[in-house]
Amino acid sequence: MHVLLSRGFAGSERSTAESSNQQCIEHQVCVVIRKDHRRHGVSIRDHLDGRVKVIEIPAKFLTKWQLKKAINDFKPDVIHAHLRRSTRLVAKINPAAATVSTLHIEVNGPHFLQMDGLICNARWQIEKIPTAYQGQTFKANNSLQHHPALPDQKLMELRASLGYRPEDILVGAVGRYHESKAWDILIPAFKQLQTSLPVKLAFFGSGHQEQQLKELAKGDTRITFHSYRTDIKDIYQCFDLLVCPSRYEPLPRVMLEAMDAGIPVIASDVGGCKELVDDYGGDLFRVDDIDDLSRVLSLRLQSRPECYYPDLSAHYLENANQAIVGFYRQLIAGKKH
Repeated sequence: MHVLLSRGFAGSERSTAESSNQQCIEHQVCVVIRKDHRRHGVSIRDHLDGRVKVIEIPAKFLTKWQLKKAINDFKPDVIHAHLRRSTRLVAKINPAAATVSTLHIEVNGPHFLQMDGLICNARWQIEKIPTAYQGQTFKANNSLQHHPALPDQKLMELRASLGYRPEDILVGAVGRYHESKAWDILIPAFKQLQTSLPVKLAFFGSGHQEQQLKELAKGDTRITFHSYRTDIKDIYQCFDLLVCPSRYEPLPRVMLEAMDAGIPVIASDVGGCKELVDDYGGDLFRVDDIDDLSRVLSLRLQSRPECYYPDLSAHYLENANQAIVGFYRQLIAGKKH
């Protein structure tokens, strides 16, 4: 059983959907979500395999009671909580089943320490787990569903539909418009960029900072904003370069998905951003340093960046999921003793 009480369809929801869809091939899988699961019209429910049982519970009233009922009805061997609220409720219920939580950032509440297991997508997260924790930890590889390459003609048509010419060099920025993503560092760094090449910066996302970021970009017609796209894995292939300037990030899925599309990346030198560049290649800049990011952009954009395809097979969904199911079995066996 997976428990995810967030709304919309971002990184955590995508990861949970992909895991559930892979696991339901060989196992009975249930996903518990909140009744008001839609945000901006999108939801994890739209992306779940028909074989996955979905239980909706109230978001505010009797949530714990309804979750406990769902657990009693489904009788899972293992309960996988995602994000803080789900983990807190599962910890309070203290079910007979083995319990596990995936760390989004790091342990940020005592309820995480009550889980039988903790899954970390990055090595730095394991180092930050309190020594008092008595459960098991597992370093997972953030799952990646390999996306097929678009035919050249389809790719040209998609770029054109977004308003870009074949000769444009497209720098992509994908994610929520939130302070943690540091788009307020990327925009001025890009605006400092002096080049005769037709370089463009394209944002894809949504969030409360949207108007603030558009104000920051004013005066530079090379910068454009697009809304959230359900076909974002096709969009990656339109880019020539991806920038992930986050102030903190466990292990950024956008970087993995861009690498899967053959797109070189520039990232901040913190957390999972640095870890992915260390493992698979790319360029780093000092976090929150506008001038250093502008310098790295200038070096990368002296000509059109070449595609680069690192070996990401350890992250492929079937391999990453097999390892997680193995961890589930460890926890279940430990619970029986």
